[in-house]
Amino acid sequence: MPNKKTMPITTSWQDSLILSFRTVFSNWPYLLITGGTATVFWIVFNVFDQLLFFSPIVIFYLPDDAVIGFILATLTAILLGIVVSMNVYVFRHSKLKLGLAAFFSGSTVSVISSTCASCSSLGFLLVSVFGGTGVAASSFLSNYQTPLRVLSIALLTWALFSVANKLTSSCVIKYDPSK
Repeated sequence: MPNKKTMPITTSWQDSLILSFRTVFSNWPYLLITGGTATVFWIVFNVFDQLLFFSPIVIFYLPDDAVIGFILATLTAILLGIVVSMNVYVFRHSKLKLGLAAFFSGSTVSVISSTCASCSSLGFLLVSVFGGTGVAASSFLSNYQTPLRVLSIALLTWALFSVANKLTSSCVIKYDPSK
């Protein structure tokens, strides 16, 4: 059985996530970036889903059949704000090389899938710009909106763990007690 002193120091994914959250969100500008990004995307998602209206007065209406979509859109907006804030922190404070996949993987899919393309003016835009392809895209987004939102939450969660792992793995010091 190996001696505990010679075993490498490792952190679990929970420790990695907690440590990266403490590092990033101990600075108030990153809290503002998270809140601002989440708020903007929450408003955009709810306008596209026709839950939030600005004319003639500001009103929010949540029918019973839209509760699941609203919860998924809210989770997507919050995760998107956290991932964007952590990515900004990585670029400003470290020399880590982070691929474009961590930035656009979940965020692009979440923006596209969280809008009910056939229910909003985005559907008319797709049809008028792309013709038959727009009709196909509009019907695809309409039929598979909930699974696409779940996929976008999964991708954003993966991006979150990826950034947290990059932040904490750059700080690991290998300890060799024999030297």
